[in-house]
Amino acid sequence: MRLIEYSIDHQGEQLKKRDTSNTGKSVLFTDLDGTLLDARTYSFDKAMPALDAVRERRIPLIFVSSKTRAEIEVYRKRLDNGHPFISENGGGIYLPAGYFPFHVSDDGRDGYEIISLGLSYGEIRKRFAEMRDRLGIAVRGFGDMSAEEVAALTGLTVEEACLAKQRDYEEPFVFPDKPEDRFLREIEGEKLLWTQGRFFHLMGDHHKGRAVNIVRRLYERRDGPVMTVGIGDSLNDLPFLLAVDRPVLVKKESGRHDARINIPDWCVRTASARPAGTKR
Repeated sequence: MRLIEYSIDHQGEQLKKRDTSNTGKSVLFTDLDGTLLDARTYSFDKAMPALDAVRERRIPLIFVSSKTRAEIEVYRKRLDNGHPFISENGGGIYLPAGYFPFHVSDDGRDGYEIISLGLSYGEIRKRFAEMRDRLGIAVRGFGDMSAEEVAALTGLTVEEACLAKQRDYEEPFVFPDKPEDRFLREIEGEKLLWTQGRFFHLMGDHHKGRAVNIVRRLYERRDGPVMTVGIGDSLNDLPFLLAVDRPVLVKKESGRHDARINIPDWCVRTASARPAGTKR
C-alpha cells in the first residue's frame, strides 16, 4: 500500500479534528531528519530555542523517526531526553522502564518496555531479497551495503552508519537509477508497506500514525485528556501528522513543503525550512 494514499481509517480509527479546548497536558511528537535535525549536517542547533521552550514548559518530547533505536539513543543522550520514542517509522515503541505507573508490555529489555508493531528485520530482509531476485531489479538495501557505503550515501560518519545498520523492523533501500514502479507494486502485492523519506523504506503493517496513537493513549491513561502536536516534513510523516490534534508541516531543504502531503486545513505550515522551521 502506498502511504501517500493511506488514511488513519486503515487501522480502524476515524480521523477527525478533536475538541482540545478542555485538554490539559500537551505531548509533542517530532520527526528527526529534516525536521528537528538538519537534513545535511544532522545538527539540531537551530532548533535549540524551541527545545528550550519545550523543556521549560515540561512538555514530553517524543522522537518519531525512521532512525534505528541505536541512532535515536544518541540524540536522546545529547538532548537529555528521557521520554518514550518511536523507531523505524513506527516499527518499535520504546518506553523507559517505570515511565508509566502501569504495566505496558511483556517485552522488557535494556531498561525499556518495548511494543513491537513491525515484522522482524530478518523477515523483511528475506522478503526484500526474494522480490528483488524474482523481478531482476538491482535495488539495494542497507543490508547489502557496508558501513562505509551507507556513510557515503547518507553523509553519516562510519560510526553513525554502523548504528543505522542496526535495524529491527524495516529496510531502507535505493534504486540504481530512477524508482522502479514494478518493485513498489510487488511490495504492495506482498501485503507489505513502503514509504519514502530521504530513502525508500520496506516494512510490515506498521507506520508512525499507529505508534503515535498508542503512545497518546498511554499518556491519556495516566494524565487524562492530552493535546498532541506533531511536526514532520516528509511522506513517511503523513500517518502521524494525520493522527495528532495539531499537525505542523516543515518546509523541505528546497524551500517548499512536500507537495505529496495532503493534510487538513488546520495544519500549520512553517515559513522556514528544516530545524529553523520548528521555531514557529
